Amino acid sequence: MARTHHYGLAVTWTGNTGTGTSGYRAYERAHDLSAEGKPVIGGSSDPAFRGDPARWNPEELLVASLSQCHMLWYLGLCAAEGVVVTGYVDRPEGTMSEERDGSGRFQEVVLRPEVTLAPGTDVERARALHERAHEMCFIASSVNFPVRHEPVFGG
Repeated sequence: MARTHHYGLAVTWTGNTGTGTSGYRAYERAHDLSAEGKPVIGGSSDPAFRGDPARWNPEELLVASLSQCHMLWYLGLCAAEGVVVTGYVDRPEGTMSEERDGSGRFQEVVLRPEVTLAPGTDVERARALHERAHEMCFIASSVNFPVRHEPVFGG
């Protein structure tokens, strides 16, 4: 039987500079993401859309979610299959196109995990588990654009 999971949080706009949204340039895009028992994440829009570059924007958070989901599935699958990972860092990149009217969509996200394996680990098995992790990732299964992975291995 399938299980259902629910995720609740708060997104609170903190960018009212005194006149609310009286004009496009009259307010900040600053907001806070919060959930009970977790640290607050400061958010904004992309600097291209008058956002604060010191805060996380939704596009970055989407790319980060895809990377996190893939990594967590990958590590779990490796543990189950006897593939010993001793280090993992990903430097993902997302590409988004913007239309003339301001709308847009992601074209793709490329994950670039650098995986360190214990000596003697089967690299081809480790590589194959990336495919399985991609198939299992909840986030990648939920987006309408390609998510590719280009792993490199060391160790």
